[in-house]
Amino acid sequence: MEEHMLPCLFKQTFGFDCMGCGLQRSIYLLSQGRLWDAFQMYPAIYTLIALLGFVVKFAFQPTPKNGRIVILLAVLNAIVILMAYLIKMRNFFF
Repeated sequence: MEEHMLPCLFKQTFGFDCMGCGLQRSIYLLSQGRLWDAFQMYPAIYTLIALLGFVVKFAFQPTPKNGRIVILLAVLNAIVILMAYLIKMRNFFF
């Protein structure tokens, strides 16, 4: 399965990882039950799953609080992605 993963065009063009690098491999590791390895590969995997789950749930079962919860999860997800990327790039450049 790993040989069929899409290459990162950003990394091929600029020579360093993008904010989404590791997501495919993390999903693959998660599908194999390797939860910690999936988190180490892409720390935002679990916040992305939570966000996707709530978006799907709210699409089928709308409530007045939907927007606030989805926005909160989206902001949390963005923070996790940005922090993980900054940590990875700090190690890459320094």
